[in-house]
Amino acid sequence: MNDLSVYALSPQGWLLAVVCALVVGMSKCGMAGLGTLAVPLLATVLPPRMSTGALLPMLIIGDAMGVTHFNRHANWKILLRLMPPALTGIFLGYWMLNQPWLNDQVIRKSTGAIVIALLILNHCRDRIRFDIGDGQHVNAAGLAVAILFGITAGVTTMIANAAGPILLIYLLAMNLPKDEFIGTSAWYFLVLNWCKVPLMMRLGMINRDSMMFNLQLFPAILVGALLGIALAQKMSNKSYAIWIQVLTLVAALKLLF
Repeated sequence: MNDLSVYALSPQGWLLAVVCALVVGMSKCGMAGLGTLAVPLLATVLPPRMSTGALLPMLIIGDAMGVTHFNRHANWKILLRLMPPALTGIFLGYWMLNQPWLNDQVIRKSTGAIVIALLILNHCRDRIRFDIGDGQHVNAAGLAVAILFGITAGVTTMIANAAGPILLIYLLAMNLPKDEFIGTSAWYFLVLNWCKVPLMMRLGMINRDSMMFNLQLFPAILVGALLGIALAQKMSNKSYAIWIQVLTLVAALKLLF
């Protein structure tokens, strides 16, 4: 099967791809956490390795929209603390993607398992407390936690674009103000996702055909961004969180079984 035939989707496949693009736009513009659903959703439409590459430009477009709309100032102390281990994790994930044992079947099932594990971790995040300092200061334990979270996020985002809940838990532990929280996460993923582009191009996960696929979905990402801005102001956090976790669990289970 060549790359072009991979993106020749059935009507049902295109519907799911459009839903995925809407989800990406919404997740980057006010509906934080929704992006986890996009990972298993697109992996049910495309082969897992190709879906990871196809999703990345969509996430970058969403990142740019989120940064532009919210115009928040990021906490660069936290970003500079997390970026080096995250980049290390990205290169570790790149090495893993080059191994013959990490085929589409393994990626598909591991993506489902990763998403379920992140859902459990996200569910337990309010009970997790780290003595790691705050947004301005960090202790030795905090530095160790930053390295652990950074490497884990790097590997996870390289293999499956699923590092969102990991960063969410870390930033919640830092007790950042709302605006600083949004700005830091937006800039984190904008920088990190751009760093992955040349590696995914080298692996053939991003190519001319995948970019044409992304271009066709751009309007849906834009619509999703506008929907995210509007819905975030109206939907209660509790009901939103419950529905997203249920939908994401269903999609992840479909990948596993």
